[in-house]
Amino acid sequence: MKPYAFHPEARAELLDAKAYYDHESPELGDRFAAAIEALVAEVCRAPQRYRFVRRPVRRHFERPFPYAVLYVDEPDGVIILAVAHFKRRPGYWLHRLKR
Repeated sequence: MKPYAFHPEARAELLDAKAYYDHESPELGDRFAAAIEALVAEVCRAPQRYRFVRRPVRRHFERPFPYAVLYVDEPDGVIILAVAHFKRRPGYWLHRLKR
């Protein structure tokens, strides 16, 4: 299993989304956080398994939450670029590829 790191803006997206779901119901917030954690674990186990959304960025998602984990598979680990809601404008996270 590869190690991973969140881009700071992706971490903020995760926390903002969890806060939104916590406001609806603390149980829902916990379920959302667990769902994202499971997606990240699956990505780290098999990072090349998921489809490219735009090379070199891949995407993994699963219902019921309308969020995807966007990431780059690098030799030393996985970089989580975004925890993106499906209704956000496409490519808003592209600037995160530049280092």
